[in-house]
Amino acid sequence: MNSEHSLYGPLDDPAADAGHTDPPPRVGFFTDTSICIGCKACEVACKEWNQVPDDGFDLLGMSFDNTGMLGANSWRHVAFIEQERPLGGQDSGLGSLPTGPSGSEAAADAAASAIEQAEHRGGRLGTEPADLGMPSFELPGANSGAENRTEFRWLMASDVCKHCTHAGCLDVCPTGALFRTEFGTVVVQEDICNGCGYCVSGCPYGVIDRREGDGRAWKCTLCYDRLKDGLEPACAKACPTDSIQFGPLDELRERARRRVEQLHDLGVTEARLYGHDPEDGVGGDGAFFLLLDEPEVYGLPPDPVVPTRDLPSMWKYAAMAAVAFLGTAVSAFLGRGGR
Repeated sequence: MNSEHSLYGPLDDPAADAGHTDPPPRVGFFTDTSICIGCKACEVACKEWNQVPDDGFDLLGMSFDNTGMLGANSWRHVAFIEQERPLGGQDSGLGSLPTGPSGSEAAADAAASAIEQAEHRGGRLGTEPADLGMPSFELPGANSGAENRTEFRWLMASDVCKHCTHAGCLDVCPTGALFRTEFGTVVVQEDICNGCGYCVSGCPYGVIDRREGDGRAWKCTLCYDRLKDGLEPACAKACPTDSIQFGPLDELRERARRRVEQLHDLGVTEARLYGHDPEDGVGGDGAFFLLLDEPEVYGLPPDPVVPTRDLPSMWKYAAMAAVAFLGTAVSAFLGRGGR
């Protein structure tokens, strides 16, 4: 069994704790769902770069969500959650797209320009009807009033493996197929995986899965091959709005904190961070999120806990019980001998 840490307290550098000498700064993802447009460019880029097989392209009847969840053949999953509530003040934050290591000013300018053009044609996106020049096909509800078309919102979010600080999948792998990289990420070596499936039950997020017909476990590698060449992951590179931001984890956490403050100032009080806290049940995630509703709405566990968190105390109590049992057995044996 792999053991990347002896005590389950917060770790600043899981790569160093795993034995890497002088590792680079830990890197990861910050996904700002408030500016995700649901384009699925991340899903496509992930599949193309990593040669991930298709999922069968099933239409699930859930808006435009055709992947449904993360799995062996879906290392990125863009969720579409439709809610019967207006966008409200959220739109006021759309014009300030963050630009970080994984983005460009050009991408932000293009997004801002699209918003500006939509405003010119019909008003703020999501709050007033906007004529985007599309032909009308007389779809149901096409002729309804604006008030009926704006009393809902879509929450869009690109989910991915969290690359936990305390990775349950890594703890329980009996073959060493999972390992901690020098960047602090967790990767599966498919040539070593024997398909036992322990890692599947060891993940508190339900991310890792075995591929049908293959039997081995597969998940996001955070494009480990690209990181080694100094490149950012394919999904972050393809994201047109910088919803997926890549970089040193400490910098991303600070940027995320500022973004939440900005949204709160703009009236989006429901904005919150998920997976950023090193004191949580997994020691903080290497991929964390800005959400606009409760985690359960996005299909995320509200209080994830790595299943192996209590192993040290369990072994301690087991050892104490064994010593007590041995002492009792010795006493009984000596007492019998005396008689």
